[in-house]
Amino acid sequence: MTMQLTISQQSHLTWRALRWLFLFRCLILLGLTWVFSATLFAPAIDSRFIWLIISSYSVLVLLGGLTLITCWPLPTQQVQISIFIDIIAYTLFMHLAGGIGSGLGVLLAVAVAAAALMMEGRLSLLFAAIASLAVIAQQGYSALLSIQSTVSFTQAGLLGLLFFTVAMMSHVLYRRIQSAEALAARRKVDIDDLSKLNDFIIHSINTGILVVDGEQRLRLFNRAALALFNGKRLRIGAPLANLSRELSQWLQEIFVKQPSPSEKSTFKEKNLLVKANQNIQLSYSSSAEKVLLLNNSEIRVSLKLLGADYTSGIILYLRNNQEAMNEAQQIKLAALGTLTASIAHNIRNPLSAMIHAGELLSESTALNNDDLHLLDIMRRNGARIEETVQSVLQLSRRNQHQPARVILSNWLEEFISDFREQHHLSTTQLQLCVPATPMIIEVDPRHLHQILANLCENALIHGCVDMQSAKIIVQVHNVANHSVQLDISDNGPGIPPNNIDDIFNPFYTTKSTGTGLGLYIARELADTNSIRLAYTALTPHGSCFCLNFKAI
Repeated sequence: MTMQLTISQQSHLTWRALRWLFLFRCLILLGLTWVFSATLFAPAIDSRFIWLIISSYSVLVLLGGLTLITCWPLPTQQVQISIFIDIIAYTLFMHLAGGIGSGLGVLLAVAVAAAALMMEGRLSLLFAAIASLAVIAQQGYSALLSIQSTVSFTQAGLLGLLFFTVAMMSHVLYRRIQSAEALAARRKVDIDDLSKLNDFIIHSINTGILVVDGEQRLRLFNRAALALFNGKRLRIGAPLANLSRELSQWLQEIFVKQPSPSEKSTFKEKNLLVKANQNIQLSYSSSAEKVLLLNNSEIRVSLKLLGADYTSGIILYLRNNQEAMNEAQQIKLAALGTLTASIAHNIRNPLSAMIHAGELLSESTALNNDDLHLLDIMRRNGARIEETVQSVLQLSRRNQHQPARVILSNWLEEFISDFREQHHLSTTQLQLCVPATPMIIEVDPRHLHQILANLCENALIHGCVDMQSAKIIVQVHNVANHSVQLDISDNGPGIPPNNIDDIFNPFYTTKSTGTGLGLYIARELADTNSIRLAYTALTPHGSCFCLNFKAI
């Protein structure tokens, strides 16, 4: 395919060169007509013969133009015929103008140069020889006619030497031009291949990529970006606001425009130096990153400038926030797996032996009350450490993710029944409100059980007010965007506003007996199952933990 394209391109260039040659011959013909009509030379023979030669040469030039239109004969043959006719015609014009002294012999050098360039240098020396022979023949003919003033074999020899010099130099020039064209063609192929490779790599990246110019118009995008926008039709040159108004507004917030006609200075903000324009100054944070809600999905957006300022273009990296969090969780899981293996071997086994030894020691009758009190302290703290180890081990097992389709109402009824029985709760203390329409979700039932158990146990501990038992309500309802929300609320005092940001951190607790891992484990298991877990304060008091599922 490449070879065929190259041949076709060369043929196109040859025909184009022939058109330029035809135009050049027409200009020379017009010049010769003007020269002879102005009687600038003193012809050696009758003027009628001059116009006969001009008319004949005009007809031959026009016939050359017709052959260009019909594309027959081949370009190489047309060049050979045209140059041969030009050599004969220019020799006749030189003779009629008075011989070598007229200066028209330079036209023969031009014809030889054209032959060397257009015939790829192969026949340049042949045409130089023909032109030299033509000049010598003209001088010999003039000598036979006894026109002594026009005979100069020395000038004829120098003119022939000029023809061969022009031919060889044109040949060398053509070779260099040909090498440069071949190199340019190879570079073009390499650039095309590199461009295709770049396109392939960009479209193979799982991260969505959008490239916009200084006017926020799309210049490039990949398949991952199309997928994030749910297959919206994107086209090069379209405004970014047509694709996502939130994304466009975020860029406008980052690149703050401040009119200042009198100032043309530079300033630095957050480790980025930006040169001000005549009327615009820009402020940009190199660590700009934000999570936007695009098409009902959380998309993490980051950017990078293509030049010194935003007018050079901006690359926007788009990634599903949930996928990014899942990857981060996988890294944490790998580290946690190593940690839990060490805990199981170095802590749990010695701890079990210590607790068992304490139980055996407590059965001794020789212990006094102080010794029994110390044993009780040891047993309680050992149980606390055991609980912490169990919580960490439960967290490490979340990588064993086995999602299944669950009818949420039926599953909740079974869970609530077991939880009431296990903690001796009445239907008033733990209420369940589910809609009549069955809701199907995809989740790991073991993980969902652990999440709800942690949240309900947390509500039992912290949901008591004025020494009254906690009242827990588990409610399911539909929300927008085909989602299902599960609320676990209590009537407790709630969480202080300054502590809300810390409740999901590991080992954070307000109780002296707690491990601080309950809510952290619930949050991690929820993220593993693509469940959004959030906290909402109730009025006038109380807490509500919301689980948001994607309905099937």
